[in-house]
Amino acid sequence: MVDGQGDLPRLLTAAETAAPVEAVDVVAEDLLRRFGATRVSFLIVDLTGKAVVPLSTASRAKAEAGRHAARIDLFGSVYDHVVRTQRPYQETTHQGERVIFPVTNRGDAIGLLELLLPAGPGQDVLDAAGEAAHILAYIVIANQRFTDLYTWGKRSRPLSLAAEIQHQLLPLSLTCEAAQFALCGSLEPSEDIGGDTFDYTLDRDTLHLSLTDTMGHNLQAALAATVLVGALRGARRQGTDLMEQARQADQALTDHRPHGHATGQLVRIDLHTGRAELVNAGHPWPLRMRGAEVEEIALEADQPFGLLMPISHSYRVQQLDLRPGDRLIMLTDGMLERGMEKVDLPALVKDTRHLHPRETALTLSTAVLDEAGGHLEDDATVMCLDWHGPQETERHVGSGADIQQASPRRTKR
Repeated sequence: MVDGQGDLPRLLTAAETAAPVEAVDVVAEDLLRRFGATRVSFLIVDLTGKAVVPLSTASRAKAEAGRHAARIDLFGSVYDHVVRTQRPYQETTHQGERVIFPVTNRGDAIGLLELLLPAGPGQDVLDAAGEAAHILAYIVIANQRFTDLYTWGKRSRPLSLAAEIQHQLLPLSLTCEAAQFALCGSLEPSEDIGGDTFDYTLDRDTLHLSLTDTMGHNLQAALAATVLVGALRGARRQGTDLMEQARQADQALTDHRPHGHATGQLVRIDLHTGRAELVNAGHPWPLRMRGAEVEEIALEADQPFGLLMPISHSYRVQQLDLRPGDRLIMLTDGMLERGMEKVDLPALVKDTRHLHPRETALTLSTAVLDEAGGHLEDDATVMCLDWHGPQETERHVGSGADIQQASPRRTKR
């Protein structure tokens, strides 16, 4: 019998005692010994969401980890199934029982824990392994503050200086689940970085969202985006309202980048009432799916941030009609560029209505990238928000069930 709950404090202590770059290795070695496994691997999901890379592997024969591990394409694989459904997977092989658990925190698919166990593991072993996968997410989150190891695992290629700056402007987690909502953003950068960003945060009463697109390319766009995002975050953290956030963002770009501007949308949603407000600074209209219908939300357009004008102006706070069950899609103009006519975004939004925002955002941005032949002329960025409603009190978990609520699916090969 395996005491999964009793082992968790010891597992956390062992991980904390180890160096940050060895914390996951310590967990893998512990599971190797505790469950009689012949192989334990942690695979991290890369920045594109389309591949995983073995970041730590422990086996009876050897232990290996490092920067030379081969990346594994997710499309059509069993790993894709686990990431997408957030359900454990189990199959019987001639080597033993192969079990794969999602390593996820609040909808952020960090990676996968894969074990090769002796045939016929008991339910107590499977439950304890699932608990270990759950705690592994927290171990990765805690230790990635101290090392680039986990950041390296997420990257499929070296980044330019502009791209490095752009990625640092994104939220630490691209996905978030709470009782009232689930959301995810996806950014497909162009070859000449276009300055797209998205952001979100929660306070006790409010969900804050923003999506921005600075003009220009490469380092110029990345630096302008840094000014813009810094101004928006600073104003937000001062507790200002949407109109003042927009004013400060506009002033920052006017003062520090007088020859450029940016479009954007700022959204605030009251978590207790569902009341939603929006500022639209010359940005493309969002899409809303309500039931089986997808439509553009027609908004009044105020001028972009940082656009020098001889006449003073102010930003209007508009009401956003958002009801429980709605899906909101915010996007940049890179998703709507000329030549993208074959990508019917409203139809694609409807086709992906059964998917988690994590998969929906990735599907939408990938469709645009594929239509462009892999070479975007402008960044293509999308945020997908599922609004469950203020009456919700428990978090909706992934596209399936929580690892603590579902036993691994058993199949035969």
